[in-house]
Amino acid sequence: MTAFVFNEINFDNHEQVVFASEAKSGLKAIIAVHNTNLGPAMGGCRMWNYATEAEAVRDVLRLSRGMTYKNAVAGLPIGGGKSVIIGNPKTDKTPALFEALGEALERLGGRYITAEDVGTSPADMANVAGKTKYVAGLGDRGDPSPFTALGCFVGAQAAVKHKLGRDSLEGLVVALQGLGHVGYDYARRLKEAGAKLIVSDIDEGALKRAKEELGAEIVGTDAIYDVQADIYAPCALGATVNPDTLKRLKAKIIAGAANNQLSTPDMGIACREQGILYAPDFVINAGGIIKVCYEYMNTPEDGMDAHVRRIADTLTEVFQRADADNLPTSVVADQVAEARFRK
Repeated sequence: MTAFVFNEINFDNHEQVVFASEAKSGLKAIIAVHNTNLGPAMGGCRMWNYATEAEAVRDVLRLSRGMTYKNAVAGLPIGGGKSVIIGNPKTDKTPALFEALGEALERLGGRYITAEDVGTSPADMANVAGKTKYVAGLGDRGDPSPFTALGCFVGAQAAVKHKLGRDSLEGLVVALQGLGHVGYDYARRLKEAGAKLIVSDIDEGALKRAKEELGAEIVGTDAIYDVQADIYAPCALGATVNPDTLKRLKAKIIAGAANNQLSTPDMGIACREQGILYAPDFVINAGGIIKVCYEYMNTPEDGMDAHVRRIADTLTEVFQRADADNLPTSVVADQVAEARFRK
């Protein structure tokens, strides 16, 4: 198994990869600590019904690396890590499961701090907190989704300003994929700014709500790539910008909340060649981790909103440097992050 991890294509000199199990609760989790040069690793816990263990390993390695870059470029005093639980979040959750995860985190002694992510909630994190202090995003104030959505919104504004020379989103069409907590709040903000929404999701209830409350047009999950839109906003799972979908996109801007939006690094080059401005995912969607870090570090929250809104400034810097150096925005964003966390 160790050789398998080291040879996995997404292994990036991770400091530590831990497999945690507990028979009574049925816990099967993987914790990946990518880099702690700036501070303890922080990143959410994802629960997903992975088809194979290899798929779970691949996901946690990619996600943890992404957190290092996200946390660094957001100017936070933390490193990058992630955890995944193998299981169906709709049927396999129990308090004991998350208590067992808390015990696993406690054994790491603070090298990794978790929070909610896809498939987990602040209530789940409360169960984790019963066994360890290395958890953030607790209680009613713990939900980071609105802050992730805010960062995406101001990031979209920055992208529109840079690419289209517009200060307003009024009348622009946004093809938004994924109406979860972040996606829906992002869609709400776009609607309030005057954008027209075309949305897709596998959740019929979320689609109905978006149609009724936001006036959104609904299309199929695959058809979202073919609609005429100014912005494509991927807010579901990753790798939706790939060789098949990219050639179908009509949008001039990609600005969404999903992690790991590019299926491969080459897709950043392809976006630039196709004339699409890509807002690097780990820059634009950093609002949630900013909120969680403020909470965990007991930093006064009066500066938190401004910190999230500075995502727009960071993206503008990335866009301008990419143009000046004739590089993909994804490459420039990596350079900005690496300058901060490499030693």
